[in-house]
Amino acid sequence: MAALEGLLTPTEIVAELDKYIIGQADAKRNVAIALRNRWRRMYAQEDMRKEIMPNNILLIGPTGVGKTEIARRLAKLADAPFTKVEASKFTEVGYVGRDVESMVRDLVEQAVNMVKTQKKEEVKIKAAQVVEDIILDLLIPPVKSAGLGFKSNRSDVPVDSTEVPNNDEELNERTRELFREKIRKGELDERKVEINVQQQGPGVGVVGGAMDEASMMNIQEMIGNMIPKKTKKRKLAISEARKILMEEESAKLIDMDDVKDEAIRKAENMGIIFIDEIDKVASSKKGSGPDVSREGVQRDLLPIVEGSAVNTKYGIVHTDHILFIAAGAFHISKPSDLIPELQGRFPIRVELNSLTQGDFYHILKEPKNALTRQYEALLSSENVVITFEDDALKAIAEIAFELNVEVENIGARRLHTVMSHLLNELLFEVPDRRMSEAPIVITKEYVHQKMNGLVKNRDLSQFIL
Repeated sequence: MAALEGLLTPTEIVAELDKYIIGQADAKRNVAIALRNRWRRMYAQEDMRKEIMPNNILLIGPTGVGKTEIARRLAKLADAPFTKVEASKFTEVGYVGRDVESMVRDLVEQAVNMVKTQKKEEVKIKAAQVVEDIILDLLIPPVKSAGLGFKSNRSDVPVDSTEVPNNDEELNERTRELFREKIRKGELDERKVEINVQQQGPGVGVVGGAMDEASMMNIQEMIGNMIPKKTKKRKLAISEARKILMEEESAKLIDMDDVKDEAIRKAENMGIIFIDEIDKVASSKKGSGPDVSREGVQRDLLPIVEGSAVNTKYGIVHTDHILFIAAGAFHISKPSDLIPELQGRFPIRVELNSLTQGDFYHILKEPKNALTRQYEALLSSENVVITFEDDALKAIAEIAFELNVEVENIGARRLHTVMSHLLNELLFEVPDRRMSEAPIVITKEYVHQKMNGLVKNRDLSQFIL
């Protein structure tokens, strides 16, 4: 247990997910167990570690109930590489379209970016010192020895000592130290300096024929590396120059081989791939036509989910321990319409509930990223305070629920269209009107005034996404 101390327990994982997602307790419990099992595996006996396979999850429920959000937030909690793909975008090998292995390449790309960001943070202090020296050299070029004959005739050069410098080198050094302090305090941020900036080389196109996507990417990268990188002189404010130089110097201090190795380990052991719209590739009946291609996509997905080696531009990635979370509404087809082999690879099935009127109310009120809080943050940038009465939130929830019943159930996304219509006039007028210091209060009466006419007339066209 000591090894797992400091890591979130399943109860704590659910509590964290509750901050952003309302309801769906079963789905949260199952993904929390899946995440904890990943950590348990990493601290299990070494001879058993390779034998412990992840229990992939199939989330079944209508659109807008939180399937994607649960997976995305889970990956964020675990600091794990995450990629979301739509099963309907893939085509069977031999047809035009994306091949299923591209999802693994996307995941590794995410892992590389995560590791690079982490490594840049580690070398941030060292890179900042190098950048400081580069900017200082541009402002006050160093004098290496008195023999160079450097004479400063600048009247604005500050000298913080009453002692007369012995030579040009000492004067130069004192001046540099004073300017170094000014750079650190940000006093020279607006001063312009000329730096060499690396230009992005032109994209290299490769006509592949029968070549697979990974091989084409490797050839493109190889040719791109052979083309010499061009630099261009740019005159920038020190604040802007510092950002560009920090990126360049951080990249020089990072060992990319270490980044690639760590990223592949992270993708293989902690990676999460979310396959959305898997119901779109389920064959509702046996026969010819599109159903044949759909079944082909399922058969292509199978080896990836079962565990295979995928060639990426960063190296070979084994998918055996990647966690796959598939999701679909399954309105027309059923999970049993998937090929049996693929069904067997998603042993945990969770049905998510349609959102109720009460859920809509809680979604508006409780999550950290609630729509009401988003609009409060937007208007605060105009120095305007907006508040929502509790009865107003209940009225908005009631209208959103009615529209989902009457038009089409698009889940929590309906709240976006309702809130947008409710506040559009206000958002348009705020910059031009001198708002009083008193906050704008959205009441139940205001909601009914803005929305009732539309609901009564069933003029719902603008609510259809």
